Amino acid sequence: MNAKTVKRQNGFADLGRRIIKSSSFNIFIVLLVMCAIMYIVSEPFRSIDNVLSIARNFSAYAITGIGVSLVIISGGIDLSLGSVYGFAGVIACMAMADLGWAALPSVLIGMAAGGLFGLFNGILVIKAKLPPFIATLGTMSIARSLCYILTEGYPVTDVQERFLFLGQGYIAGIPTPIWMMIIFAVIFAIFMNQTVTGRRVYALGGNEEATRISGINVNKIKLIVYTLCSLLAGFSGIMTASRLGIGQPTSGIGFEMDAIAAVIIGGASLSGGVGTVTGTILGAAIMGVLRNALVLLSIKSHWQNLIIGFVIIIAVAADQLKKSSGK
Repeated sequence: MNAKTVKRQNGFADLGRRIIKSSSFNIFIVLLVMCAIMYIVSEPFRSIDNVLSIARNFSAYAITGIGVSLVIISGGIDLSLGSVYGFAGVIACMAMADLGWAALPSVLIGMAAGGLFGLFNGILVIKAKLPPFIATLGTMSIARSLCYILTEGYPVTDVQERFLFLGQGYIAGIPTPIWMMIIFAVIFAIFMNQTVTGRRVYALGGNEEATRISGINVNKIKLIVYTLCSLLAGFSGIMTASRLGIGQPTSGIGFEMDAIAAVIIGGASLSGGVGTVTGTILGAAIMGVLRNALVLLSIKSHWQNLIIGFVIIIAVAADQLKKSSGK
């Protein structure tokens, strides 16, 4: 065995150890255990159609979760994303129904509307010095109110046929939302791990003052992450509107909790500086499998919400315990 072969084998061994020690690996094991249990106790769970349905359902949480993970890793929080999710869907559908726009520009204007809320959130945090919790709580109310004002409380129908492909279509037998989730996951994994801006997001969440002293424009980073968060939430809302075929002013109510839960379950810390795109996708998958399992096990809806609530509490408590033990 030559030195080159030994070096390659050692490299694979080191990679294996890093994977096993990573938080994402532990989350993946939890997901596998959940799937194994459901595979045993529920026959409908085993079908390919059900698996694709689960993935399609949690794709919206995952895409939005990627956006909110940027904010959480940077040390902030965004409570407005559920309302922005609904607002962007309404705007896109109104562009088609009321203005006669084609599907693509309608999607783009909806995403832009969502992105503007993120920009506004960033400005409130940077310029007005508002705590992120308060700033985004306010914009959550504003975005939801605009949904009702613009639609007068009625769903927006008469969307174009091409628009439906985003939420209802298939590519190579796989639902379009799943492909969208994969594309965004790859893009933002590269962004966070391979770009200077991504590394600065981690630095900001780890120690804002040290990051500022090192000469990094922390305000610019904050503006970027809040804008990207709302852009992705807006896209998810548009994708859901496409799947339903209507723009609902009530769409996204409570959605922010599931998206944030997916990020925390995925290993991100509410204290900032920690988190991965891979973990967020796995966290969203756990939420998707859990919701599907509760339905297949005939758990009543109000009990489902109670169980999900406990899962969120456990995830946040685990994050706090991990933070305390690290001190």
